[in-house]
Amino acid sequence: MKKICIPVICCSLALTVACGKKVKETSANAESRMRQVEQSLEGVVPVEGEGKWTIEERMAFYKVKGLSIAVIDNFKIDWAKGYGFADAEEQRRVTTETLFQAASISKSLNGVGVLKLAQEGKVELGTDINTYLRSWKFPYDDVSNGKKITLANILSHTAGLTVHGFPGYQQGDSLPAIIEILNGTMPANSPAVRSKLEPGLRVEYSGGGTTISQCIVRDVTQLPYEEYMRTAVLEPMGMSGSFYNQPPPESRAALLATGYDYNGNVLNGKYHIYPEQAAAGLWTNPTDLAKYIIETQLSWAGESSKVLSKEYTQKRLTAIQGIAGLGVFLPTHGHDKYFEHGGSNAGFRSIYMGGIENGKGLVVMVNSDNDAILQEIVTSIANVYGWDGFQKPEPKKIVTLQPEQLQVLEGYYQLAGKKDAYLNFRVSGNQLILKQLWDGREVTFDPESDTEFFSRQFPFPLKFTKDAKGNAVQVLAFEKDIWNKVVNYDSTKSY
Repeated sequence: MKKICIPVICCSLALTVACGKKVKETSANAESRMRQVEQSLEGVVPVEGEGKWTIEERMAFYKVKGLSIAVIDNFKIDWAKGYGFADAEEQRRVTTETLFQAASISKSLNGVGVLKLAQEGKVELGTDINTYLRSWKFPYDDVSNGKKITLANILSHTAGLTVHGFPGYQQGDSLPAIIEILNGTMPANSPAVRSKLEPGLRVEYSGGGTTISQCIVRDVTQLPYEEYMRTAVLEPMGMSGSFYNQPPPESRAALLATGYDYNGNVLNGKYHIYPEQAAAGLWTNPTDLAKYIIETQLSWAGESSKVLSKEYTQKRLTAIQGIAGLGVFLPTHGHDKYFEHGGSNAGFRSIYMGGIENGKGLVVMVNSDNDAILQEIVTSIANVYGWDGFQKPEPKKIVTLQPEQLQVLEGYYQLAGKKDAYLNFRVSGNQLILKQLWDGREVTFDPESDTEFFSRQFPFPLKFTKDAKGNAVQVLAFEKDIWNKVVNYDSTKSY
């Protein structure tokens, strides 16, 4: 087997680790690329006449305290760097070793762990999950329509199960056992994991389903989940800083990032605890996740098998339905296929992407509920490194409207066919403000015309329809949903 050297360039870009030997970093190219990425951020939707910002400027704009990045090029870490504060009050800065909650990225590494059991013949991906569940059995009912749920269903979110995600627990809360989580009994703060529709129909994202796989790993290996994942997955891939322990061990406290909300306020207790380890419990950093990406790329090519063989890596990166693989999503960008996942825990957001065959990749993690900066950094990296399929959209041109042109758009709009889904628009200057009724945050939209609007932070355009008198009657929002204007909306009335 060909031996491939994997250099890691730290923040200072002074040393490289190559084939076990420390050598001087002689290439200025990596530092040049890093500087270009740092200085080339633009809004998710670029605006005509606006310039570019630095990472620090966008962190301040989005009220993001800390951020960490690793970039992969040609199957190696080209550079990694931390920005801002892991904890602002302590003035503890982010380094490449700072640990963030990976949130749902945990599911990707969990997928590796489950496939390793399959590779060893301890489970089969197409067998009824109750074959391997010993401490708890899934309670099938009429909803599953006589079909059995398999591990392949669980990992690809095609099991038709409930419980999208988990809120976590604050410091000092009583933590539920895994069976209490699955049954939705106290002290669990999430509903029971049950069938929502029959397995195999479609992708229905379920962190609850992933938690069933956690129970299977524990029951099959007779080991604590975090111990199995450490010895079978994390350590073999060189992810020495990462762990699934919940709560995290005291010995790692100085490396943990503190979580902050959308407005930059510290979370009560600094972070939440997630006993749903497989779904949301991984603490890690971009450098460690980059090692996972590279190992996956090399294993796909048959160049490495630290955890999974080429055969099982290719199983993991083969779509089951749509773009859903086993613990990963598999979109195509340009001519290249990628494996990727995002993460969203209270106070933390993250994303990783790895080209299956092109040797490219990235990881971005923040200790914030505001994830808008992630896409800006992804776009900057993709453009600096010339990734196919990530070309920037044409800049938008903002027009100035008369007050009456905006005022007719104000009010409540109800989603067609839904009695409890509303959008509420109000005018502020030359902009429309959307108050998201699902979380209370506001999104600002600028006009391209008197009926078309765009947001600088989100790629979700609005297109209004007016009647013959110029009154707004509908809006096409998020490029797919029709919302009808509610005349004489009464907030005290049940609609």
